[in-house]
Amino acid sequence: MNDKLAGKHNPWLLPDGVEELLPPAAEGLERLRQSCLQRCARWGYALIMPPAIEYLEALLSGVAHDLDLQTFKLTDQLSGRLMGVRADITPQAARIDAHQLRRDGPVRLCYSGTVLRTRPEGADGSRNPLQMGAELYGHAGIESDVEVITLMAELLAEAGVEALHIDLGHVGIFRGLSAAAGLDADAEARLWDALQRKATADIAELLNALDVSASARGRLAALASLSGGPEVLAEARACLQGAGEAVDEALDALERIAEALAAALPDVTLHFDLGELRGYRYHTGVVFAAYTPGVSGELARGGRYDDIGAVFGRGRPATGFSADLKALYRVTSNGHDRREAAGAIAAPWHGDAALRRKINALRASGETVVWLLPGHEGEAAEMGCDRRLSSTTDGDWRVDPL
Repeated sequence: MNDKLAGKHNPWLLPDGVEELLPPAAEGLERLRQSCLQRCARWGYALIMPPAIEYLEALLSGVAHDLDLQTFKLTDQLSGRLMGVRADITPQAARIDAHQLRRDGPVRLCYSGTVLRTRPEGADGSRNPLQMGAELYGHAGIESDVEVITLMAELLAEAGVEALHIDLGHVGIFRGLSAAAGLDADAEARLWDALQRKATADIAELLNALDVSASARGRLAALASLSGGPEVLAEARACLQGAGEAVDEALDALERIAEALAAALPDVTLHFDLGELRGYRYHTGVVFAAYTPGVSGELARGGRYDDIGAVFGRGRPATGFSADLKALYRVTSNGHDRREAAGAIAAPWHGDAALRRKINALRASGETVVWLLPGHEGEAAEMGCDRRLSSTTDGDWRVDPL
């Protein structure tokens, strides 16, 4: 019988898709988390700490309804109301901006915390990611999109990502083409699904069955192949000509963002995929994701999601990104702590006042000092010690090699 079938007899087993970190990986991950949040603070992003659980309607309000299937639900024993364990912190940040802070100007927020999901995203995905993100509220221009993308790139570089590729798209293009073609909600959803699968045969079959003009059919079909470098935007201008003002504005925004990112991030490869509609029901404008060669999954993702706070009383422009720090740490550390661990100093269990002063001074200087408890004096190396405190003839204590 395998461990999965015998799980009820093995209380030490964790659920599928749920993992924990042990030393030294936990320490390495915590350093990564702190460095990311410190970098966000230098950019003016203020830290928030939303609760892990809220009333369900707050977690799934508005565009966040897409999180419904990913959210664990339970009944509050105090109020009898349905509650949810957060599957994404972004809706919580939107609630804080709209209802708690209620500022008129731009608001920059960052966060880091564990989220819980009913199912993993992808074959190797986690159901308890350590989500870190940054959100910018109150500004509708492409400048705020450029800011959060640049911040995302800086955090990934600090984490150790050496070759960064950023994929860019814009949901306004598909929305504009769908509206111009007069697609109903069902046809739009089926076409969206086919585009995500890059299933050109299914796209052609679906479009041929719809009562739309030949020009509209050609523009929608073209989305599947409009993928590549910045030259794709010029190609899109030609393929999508006459599609309407909304499509033109989306292409304008992508061109301006690409120009700004090329100047701000000259070493980053930009890729455009106009058929990529990740978070289509969630986002309202530019969408982006970060990748690195040799790693199949995305390192971080984000986009614009204006008016997410409307259900909390204030619909404001919003853009941001998030990443799973545990997945990022695995990629950048290759499963090992990148920092050479400093050895600890073993101290004998002794009531000598001079020894205690020495230990306090060493710890204050940044050293790790471990007491050797009675009966375990020979286990210093196992505890990570490479030095030890030895008494001197004059009653003092010195640090010697182990």
